[in-house]
Parts: sequence; structure tokens; C-alpha cells
Amino acid sequence: MNKVVASADVAVAEITAGSTIMLGGFGLCGIPENLIAALVRRRITGLHTISNNMGVDGFGMGLMLEAGMIASHIGSYVGENRRLEQMVLKGELNLTLIPQGTLAERVRAGGAGIPAFYVPTGLGTVVAEGKETREIGGRTYVLETALRADVALVKAWKGDRLGNLVYRKTARNFNPVMATAAAMTIAEVEELVEPGELDPDQIVTPGIYVKRILVGENYRKPIESRFIKEQMAGGAA
Repeated sequence: MNKVVASADVAVAEITAGSTIMLGGFGLCGIPENLIAALVRRRITGLHTISNNMGVDGFGMGLMLEAGMIASHIGSYVGENRRLEQMVLKGELNLTLIPQGTLAERVRAGGAGIPAFYVPTGLGTVVAEGKETREIGGRTYVLETALRADVALVKAWKGDRLGNLVYRKTARNFNPVMATAAAMTIAEVEELVEPGELDPDQIVTPGIYVKRILVGENYRKPIESRFIKEQMAGGAA
């Protein structure tokens, strides 16, 4: 089965307004840049997004915010996006923050068919407000529910025409778990190969999870926060 589509625009053509979308990535590493750009070109509105972070102003999911496409967001870090801050303070976007490990596990549980699980994280804080708690083995835990989406947009290093995916270094972050937790997973890759060319031991996401795959173009791969170490007099830093 050949799951390759000609372009990112074709890949996202069936995504509708009001959809819940998971987007892989950690910071600006491993994000589906081309698929995001295609969504922005469509100007789909009322989207409910799930992602570790929200990109930065002018790049990644920041472009979706600027286009007024996102109605609500679930994530764990939003500190680099000033537009998001402004929208939340004005009540223009519903934001739910989740501890990063809990977010990853809620997505993983969604892909594994586990409806809920208990964790100690957030107990006694606003994270636990309104949630069921239970004592297990002398310790109190908070009940967290699984997360699933209509669509998952993920980025991988290599893939084949059957949808099998291989990730590289930090890009192997939220992408693998999100690929399993949506009704439709669309993957963009830097390199597309023929079936059989990928080392089976290196495949992280089996093609059974992926409905569409495409080769991305013109990856920018910017640095989220650049810090420069200046040399001081005498060689001290």
C-alpha cells in the first residue's frame, strides 16, 4: 500500500474546522513544519490543539495562532510565544497546562487504549483541582484521563511508502506517542525510501498507524533561544 501524497496541502485537505489535532515536536525540534504551513494556508478555524509547546512568534504553531485558527490548546510549555500570552490574557484562547511527563503519558495512554491512570504529579496543586484522588500503597495519587485526537501531525527523519517511521535524536520526542493516539496520522519526513530499506530494528512507528506520508521541503530548523558565550578579559567566560 502506497501512502505517499504529493504535497502537504493534499495531506491536510480533509481536516475540518473544529478538529482536535495533536502536533509532535519539542520546542522547535521535530515539528511538522510543512504540514503546519499547509494548515495555515487553508485558514481552518476553531481547532483544538494538543502539543508540548506552541512554537514561537512567526514560526511553527505560532503561525496558526496569528491566523486565528486555534480555539483551545493543551500543552505543557508556552513561554516563548508572546502572541499566546496576549490571547490568553484577553480571553481569546482556552489554555490548559499539564506537567510535561503527565502530558506524554496521557497521549501514550490514548494510543494504548488505557482510559485513565493515577499519578502523584500535581497533588495538592491547581493541577489536581476537580480530579479524583486515591490512596495506593500509602501514597495519594491523582486520576488523569487519556488524550486522543482526530488528527496527529508528526515529523520523522526517514519513512517508507508504507508509513514506517524512523526518528533522529531529539526529534524522537512526542512524535511517536502522538502517532498512535489519533484517528488519522499524517507524517512528514526528511527522506523517503522504499519498503525494505529501513532497518526493522530502527523503526519506531509502524506503518499501521500512519495514513499519509510526504517528503517535507525547505526545513528551517531555527534555534528557539540563542545564547552566546562571550570571552571576557583574561580568558574568563
